[in-house]
Amino acid sequence: MPDSSKQNSVLDSSATAKAANDKNSQLQQSPFLKACRKEASEQTPVWLMRQAGRYMKEFREIRSKVTFLELCKNPELACEVTVHAQETLGVDAAIIFADILLPLDALGFGLDFVKGEGPVIARPFRSDADLKAMPEVNAAESLSYVMQALKLTRAGLKANIPLIGFAAAPFTLASYLIEGGGSRNYENAKMMMYKRPELWHALMDRLVSFTIDYLNAQVEAGAQVLQVFDSWVGSLSPSDYRQYVQAHSKRLLESLDKSVPVIHFGTGTSTLLPLMKEAGGDVIGLDWRVDLISTWNSLGNVAVQGNLDPCVLLADKEFIKLKVTELLAQTAARSGYIFNLGHGVLPPTDVDNVKYLVEIVHTYKK
Repeated sequence: MPDSSKQNSVLDSSATAKAANDKNSQLQQSPFLKACRKEASEQTPVWLMRQAGRYMKEFREIRSKVTFLELCKNPELACEVTVHAQETLGVDAAIIFADILLPLDALGFGLDFVKGEGPVIARPFRSDADLKAMPEVNAAESLSYVMQALKLTRAGLKANIPLIGFAAAPFTLASYLIEGGGSRNYENAKMMMYKRPELWHALMDRLVSFTIDYLNAQVEAGAQVLQVFDSWVGSLSPSDYRQYVQAHSKRLLESLDKSVPVIHFGTGTSTLLPLMKEAGGDVIGLDWRVDLISTWNSLGNVAVQGNLDPCVLLADKEFIKLKVTELLAQTAARSGYIFNLGHGVLPPTDVDNVKYLVEIVHTYKK
């Protein structure tokens, strides 16, 4: 007589596998992932950097009860603000709520966010002794709250909405660490590059190894896309980027899980974009300081993301429609375009303007 419990177990496993395959199929056919792969889609996908932020009333209410770092380290709250932003705006992807500097906290340098000052690193990196003191840390374990937030968010999103994980590129992460916080001229970071290149490269190598593990762990936790933020790299000349940065960014990007696309993004990078493309990435992010089409043509066979000036969203709706439609008209005949701002949504932005932007993109007929 057959064992019915075993039969039921096999049937349950088969049903679970089918459901997982169905969900993955929905994700892979989403306009966002198709654009990452440079595949044709009837609709231009749109998502926004900093789409969960202070411009949203609900976000401000949560922030009134917890610090920024507490929000980052609370998986349930990070999931809540991530899912809420995606559902409220109707964008085609969610990006996990976290911060690019969390690895510095995990590595023991001390991280805080001070009102009016921004991020502050308690123990900046300045010497060989600091390199020797850097601990060997497991990225997934030391940043387990990010992994848990990803798992919760993946379960909370609709099946056809990809989830983006992210981290800082090595130059930006190293510069924050060396400067000890924000900077206008990056004197300490550049001084180390020029005067102590062996120490600079050793630090970059350590940070890259950690970031590779961190980003690959995010894929295991539920991310379908990765974005690498090089927010400060625009401070470099092309020759300095080539000499001090490119090889490290290339190692990072080449070592990431090949099952997911990677967006390589920076600001103020008009002179660096060809070198950034050489370093890697399936999608190159463009800020608002470049012409989208001529820049895309110069980059060649790669998907692009961008590049509306965030300040456009502070204008009236007629102007917003004009500027958004201009970008859509330029890109309508091409595959591999993801609509985004050139950087994050600004705090004074009216949430209705953001919703209106998404509506324009989604209703635009190619």
